[in-house]
Amino acid sequence: MSLVLVSIVDGVATLTLNNPGERNTLTAPMVAEIIGAMDRIESDPAVGAIVVTGAPPAFCAGANLGNLAESTKESLGVIYEGFLRIARSPLPTVAAVNGAAVGAGMNLALGCDLRLAARRAKFDSRFLQIGIHPGGGHTWMLRRIAGPQTAFASVVFGEVIDGTEAERLGVVHRCYDDDQLPAAAQEIAARAAAAPRELLIEMKRTIQEMADVRTHADAVDRELTPQVWSTRQPWFAERIAALQAKISSR
Repeated sequence: MSLVLVSIVDGVATLTLNNPGERNTLTAPMVAEIIGAMDRIESDPAVGAIVVTGAPPAFCAGANLGNLAESTKESLGVIYEGFLRIARSPLPTVAAVNGAAVGAGMNLALGCDLRLAARRAKFDSRFLQIGIHPGGGHTWMLRRIAGPQTAFASVVFGEVIDGTEAERLGVVHRCYDDDQLPAAAQEIAARAAAAPRELLIEMKRTIQEMADVRTHADAVDRELTPQVWSTRQPWFAERIAALQAKISSR
């Protein structure tokens, strides 16, 4: 059985963790399949966006507890790569959190560019409850996404956040009825995938680098070079011509 499934529709690659009997926990074999799947997805020029989800009932229940009990820096690094490989992707990524996202599974969601959740989703840090310090950049990601108070509530005070509350707190962009999540994730990702791939990659890079830009003037300067570059690309002329034709036909 493949531990990771990949399907491609309308330029969107959906990567599904596929070990539901173990709630899609991250193990070394699954991580190896994630890495291989990501390599294949990114090498396909027809793919413009990625959706990450889990085979029901869970999104990803984190690292295997037996592996954690015998962990070293090296073995933890192997597990981290399961979500860090996705977080490093130059393509836009969407987490479709359809169930429990626990520990490293929550990291998997936090590492994506956009998070969508089903109402049944559960964001559960759980590090405190099992007596282990957070890892994989968990506190850094959660604090930057949702602020220090939500980070404390989740990590230190052990609050488990469902899909509706995750939307209110800004942990996810939007919450959907459980059966609507897959189609919603595909629709959103397809809007990005319809754009030129090189432009998507450059836009993602710019948004990421804006985290270190201090002033509006510096931001204007940072965007200027890629904006001029984009106006020199063939897709720009094609889209401007199509827009002008549409306007003139009214």
